Amino acid sequence: MKKFISVWKIAVLFSIVAWGCSKPTQEDLSGLSDVPVEKAGSTSSVVLGGTSTYVVFAWNDLGMHCLNPTYDKMVILPPYNNLKVQVVKRGKVPSVVTSGLTVSYSIDNNTYSVGKGNFGQFWTYAQTLFGATLAPNIGLTGNGLKGTMKADAGFFAADGIPVVPVYDSGVKDPYQMATITVKDATGNIVATTKATIPTSDEINCAKCHGGNGKDAFDDILSKHDKAHGTVLMTSKPVLCASCHGSPALGSMLPGSSGKFLSQAIHGYHATKGATCYDCHPGATTKCNRSARHTAADGNCTTCHGSMADVASTIAKGRIPWANEPNCVSCHKGVSGVDTGTALFRNSHGHGNLFCSACHGSPHAMVPSLQAKDNYQELQYQGSTRPVKSIGSCGICHKSSRGGDATIQDFAEKHAGINPREKIACHVCHTEITTATAKWPHAFQWKDSGGNPQGVSD
Repeated sequence: MKKFISVWKIAVLFSIVAWGCSKPTQEDLSGLSDVPVEKAGSTSSVVLGGTSTYVVFAWNDLGMHCLNPTYDKMVILPPYNNLKVQVVKRGKVPSVVTSGLTVSYSIDNNTYSVGKGNFGQFWTYAQTLFGATLAPNIGLTGNGLKGTMKADAGFFAADGIPVVPVYDSGVKDPYQMATITVKDATGNIVATTKATIPTSDEINCAKCHGGNGKDAFDDILSKHDKAHGTVLMTSKPVLCASCHGSPALGSMLPGSSGKFLSQAIHGYHATKGATCYDCHPGATTKCNRSARHTAADGNCTTCHGSMADVASTIAKGRIPWANEPNCVSCHKGVSGVDTGTALFRNSHGHGNLFCSACHGSPHAMVPSLQAKDNYQELQYQGSTRPVKSIGSCGICHKSSRGGDATIQDFAEKHAGINPREKIACHVCHTEITTATAKWPHAFQWKDSGGNPQGVSD
């Protein structure tokens, strides 16, 4: 994605959407009565604004991470969650910075994982499953539930955070929150924010497997042994990816079985009456929660196709996790939407910001039906309407007259003398003729109300 921060009160949502989806979507929020209407000023958990010098954006890379509820039998995924952060130095020409700053993270009300449910089994069997001897509460990458993020090319990252969906109080919640703190070279805090770091163990194999007192994972392993001549029941714990390659765990080859795990699971269950939310969880967690791109069943098939489609495209050469649906399949004709072979989660746009910095994580793009996902939009914009994306120029841009850039600055500097142009950016979008490629989506999106005179509210 090349250009993408939406302008004040005129936002559009672009996301991971389906291969072969040919009908462009309308970029407004009409009919989305279930979108949380929040007001930052009356929400004590939201701190308005950044600082005069820096603003920070943070997000989870996928919008949901899954993990096993137990690790003593059949294991698909470890506790492993990723956060990304970009810090913007504000100014007339803002810049993304990493030098001279330290960024740290911590999980709110969640300081340990061992001792909660059966998640401690991961550390008990980490050597057998992953060839790693780990200290308690330390993940596969060496990260814990708090720490310093690593500076990379234009962003900070912390991968492999072993967070589980249970607070220290014992309350279960798949939507954990991370606090991000940015300090300068002298140790002063210059910006903070929060981001959802979601994780769920709601995979529901027991819907079809087990029964009569038999464990679902044991049932799967015994049936696999019978069907394929394996000896999994006597080899527990078993990591599925040890034979079936899983790019989610770093294996870009199909493995000794000759079949990627995604192909094996989706292909087998395509005719078994299973649904996406049985595994990608779930009826409670509801992995996909972007209001613009979801439905009661998660709307997974609109983007990814049926389970049979997922399996067949892998059989034809697609690498799961690495080759995924592209926004341009549905969002046609708008500058910057076509990211080519790059995934939404890896793509950059306006000002060299990641698409997710303004639009939110894949599967949780704003406006999200889960209020926590909308934190930064409320923090920086104080929206009293359903939040749509990071949309105010003044979040990153400073006015040449001092203070934050406002819509008046925008109209004054870019729109000429037409008095209508101070009503809303929409009018400017149709009249600016120079250097539009430098602006978010080149001003080609629609305004939030479809009003040709601009949006006045």
